[in-house]
Amino acid sequence: MRAAKARSAAGFVSQPEPRTIGSFARGRQLLAGNFLFAGHLVNAPDHMLWDIKPPNPAFIEETQGFAWLDDLASVGDHEARSRAQDWVFGWIDAYGNGRGEGWTPDLTGRRLIRWISHALFLMGGMTSEQSERFFRSLGQQTLFLARRWGGATPGLPRFEALTGLIYAGFSLTGVKVRVDAAIRALAQECVEQIDKQGGIPTRNPEELLEVFTLLNWAALTLREVGREPEPEHLEAINRIAPTLRALRHSDGSLARFHGGGRGLDGRLDHALANSGVRATANEDLSMGYARLSAGRTSVIIDGAPPPVGNASANGHASTLAFELTSGRRPVIVNCGSGLQFGQEWHKAGRATPSHSVLGLSGQSSSRLSQPMVLDGIERTFLVQTPKQVPLQYVVGTGTTGIVAAHDGYIGSHGLTHMRKLELAVSGRELSGEDTLTAVSEADQQKFDTMLDETSLQGVPYSVRFHLHPEVDATLDMGGTAVSLALRSGEIWVFRFEGRGELALESSVYLEKTRLKPRKTKQVVLSGVAMDYATRIRWTLAKAQDTPTVLRDLETGDRAELPD
Repeated sequence: MRAAKARSAAGFVSQPEPRTIGSFARGRQLLAGNFLFAGHLVNAPDHMLWDIKPPNPAFIEETQGFAWLDDLASVGDHEARSRAQDWVFGWIDAYGNGRGEGWTPDLTGRRLIRWISHALFLMGGMTSEQSERFFRSLGQQTLFLARRWGGATPGLPRFEALTGLIYAGFSLTGVKVRVDAAIRALAQECVEQIDKQGGIPTRNPEELLEVFTLLNWAALTLREVGREPEPEHLEAINRIAPTLRALRHSDGSLARFHGGGRGLDGRLDHALANSGVRATANEDLSMGYARLSAGRTSVIIDGAPPPVGNASANGHASTLAFELTSGRRPVIVNCGSGLQFGQEWHKAGRATPSHSVLGLSGQSSSRLSQPMVLDGIERTFLVQTPKQVPLQYVVGTGTTGIVAAHDGYIGSHGLTHMRKLELAVSGRELSGEDTLTAVSEADQQKFDTMLDETSLQGVPYSVRFHLHPEVDATLDMGGTAVSLALRSGEIWVFRFEGRGELALESSVYLEKTRLKPRKTKQVVLSGVAMDYATRIRWTLAKAQDTPTVLRDLETGDRAELPD
């Protein structure tokens, strides 16, 4: 391969600054020999990373992308630096000839960004021979990317490839690459991938943050060398910033939908600050999400159809699900993405019962395709998804809210799910009403057929409210209310009206920075639909908050983080 014979880079134009944030906990786990990639945990404390036999292609993708370098850099001590150097030079020994795993545009761009941004950390204590090898490999990878970036997968991988090329092209001396084409291509990718709402096709909030961060880095790199980014590039940053603000909970974290996590602490606010965009959150839908906010409380609702086509490979059946955060304490959550813990957890995390929303008979509002292998990785896509999700904001007496519906159960049961959420202007109470209704005559006939199949016992439904692991939940003796105690001292109480059964059941909270899923609880309100219209009313109200204010003053907690 020509890249392997390329001229070595001579050095850096200026001292690189770290531009990625890792997880200290994951860094410590790596030093302990616990390798968790793509849902597979390998305990090999005495092995080089590249000596481990990859259990699947996704494992290769995660290791070859070098995102783990962020985690080691977050630890930052002598042991972490030594381990990072061993693994970088181990990669050069195994793959530095320009062939084999990792030599794709998608992964090369990701790898270049990590190597350059953590160069100060990596190069501490290097010998002159090691430094020469390091720069030679950087030059090889940059020239490879200059020739092959067009083969990167559209979306986040291509943003990574183009940003990596621009970053390397202006950071390294002695390697001449044409970055003008990459600058124009990045602008075109902004036009094709960033919609008018400032969203991306996958509707993954954390992925949107990754794209936003890359665009910020590329813009900063260009300005450092006296060049202004393309207008389309800057316009994309301006569109994304208010969307991310709308997807940010009151504790500064992202809403967890469609495969996205909460994001590392501080990264969202750091990216918003770096962008220089002062626009406030969108008042309308943002990437298909609606936001309610009052007092110390934020509520974010999935108010649009799920992603389709290739963008749905990690999409979830979460239509009309919501999350609620009080101050700096998550209360109602979705289970999250199980991708990090393997295919079974990935599939379970995508299902409707893993979200805080109504579901029928354990069925998802969006169904999955049969598994298929693409690019060596097994993938499933959302099919038969809700196609119509009308939504409008409503203003009541002392409340703001949304009314929305979806048609995901019409084909199977003849039922439309309608959800109304109203948040008090004080932020102390969220009122909800979930309705199952057979609207048209054809829908009513379909529902009657389903009713006959149950011997007129009704269509079972469950409205689930998954709780954050740090919420202490207690079901009262009469089974009519659930008390939710937060570590801040706040107490919220869940109640419902009408028929139904209230229960407190086991659940899980899936975090990519953990070695295994966390145990938690969920409030489940269940019953059966017998008529053409079934209403389920419930409230989640704050019963106590004086200790919260005192504790927040002591710990420095704030209801809203600054822009």
